[in-house]
Amino acid sequence: MNRPEILAPAGSRESLEAAVRAGADAVYLGGTRFSARGSAENFSDGALRSAVAYCHMRGVKVYLAENILLYEKELPAALEFAKTASDAGVDAYILQDLGLAAILKQASPILLHASTQMTVHSPAGISAAAKLGFSRVVLARELSLDEIAEIAKTAKALGVELEVFVHGALCMSVSGQCYFSAMLGGRSGNRGLCAQPCRLPYNGENSYPLSLKDLCALDRLSELAALGVCSFKIEGRMKRPEYVAAATAAYRTAADGNTVSNEERGRLERVFSRGGFTDGYLTGKRSDMFGRRDERQKQEERQVLSELHELYRKERQSVPVSMRLRVVREESASLTVDDTAHRVMVFTDPPQHAKSRPLSVLAAEERLRKTGDTPYYVTRIECEIGEGLFDPGISELRRRALEELSQLRSKPEIRPFSSDIS
Repeated sequence: MNRPEILAPAGSRESLEAAVRAGADAVYLGGTRFSARGSAENFSDGALRSAVAYCHMRGVKVYLAENILLYEKELPAALEFAKTASDAGVDAYILQDLGLAAILKQASPILLHASTQMTVHSPAGISAAAKLGFSRVVLARELSLDEIAEIAKTAKALGVELEVFVHGALCMSVSGQCYFSAMLGGRSGNRGLCAQPCRLPYNGENSYPLSLKDLCALDRLSELAALGVCSFKIEGRMKRPEYVAAATAAYRTAADGNTVSNEERGRLERVFSRGGFTDGYLTGKRSDMFGRRDERQKQEERQVLSELHELYRKERQSVPVSMRLRVVREESASLTVDDTAHRVMVFTDPPQHAKSRPLSVLAAEERLRKTGDTPYYVTRIECEIGEGLFDPGISELRRRALEELSQLRSKPEIRPFSSDIS
């Protein structure tokens, strides 16, 4: 069974870095246009290029959410933005509009993911998505484990990946089918403008009758993985970086088969919840799914923010590399660094004779392992070192080699893209 990815929200650059440093395998984000989270900070074209480079250097995938319903007149601009994202190197498009999906299927080899806004909730929906060219489906959040199990059979037969929300806000209605906000104020969730009227107080005995608790499926990951779910998705592009870090770290721990401590669970609840969490849709136990945020919870959130900032303050060393150092008399010293997909070799002047304290293998390895504030950690070192030689500048060789490797890893792949929509 393959290990499912942890897919984290990135509504801003700080949230993106928080997700990566907390252990995300992939992030999803939106541009300044055509995103279902129009109120998030989101990413300009230049910021998108920088974000993809940052993630790819660290082995993290980037999925672009271009997931609203479009007017006909918007298609050319939406396609142009998709090309910008392709040039930046995004790994997949998350889409709702079937017209845009049909065009992009012809325009680009980039993978298409069916947004949860498409409300795919049955084996028939999976079959339809496969015919439309989607390689992955983000399932509707309202499904039970039994329903996901039935859907997974069809998905496996058709080679369609399944992505499931495991944490975050739930819609009182059905994602992609709710027009409450549009009806009340002309702000449609399918246009990225949901005003969240379900979170407001109303007259009656229960003044918040439509507000659901947030989903938390920390205890259901093994069941979902056994069903064939390939991606655990965390909601929250409009939430703080500290929330992103806390949620990503907790689900990273759980997905790796480790126990999430009560302290971590409490921290996750304090940073954002609505009177606790629920997994009622997954389990079918829906009697206690309603909740709201009160002033006490808001105060607890403020208290825990500085603690959570520590989760993403430092670089996460997540990319393994091997190194080979060659220091011999009368030849340029060289260092080769390999991450299995890329290889770089850097050189410096031939080593000088050491009058005292010649370079040893142990000293060389110690300097090579000091990868510092980079995403790399060393798994294997080979050293060929002549006798009686002085250190030719191993630390500088290491710095240059890792810098060149980072440039290679962050360079976007050149892919064809046709902008002809005639």
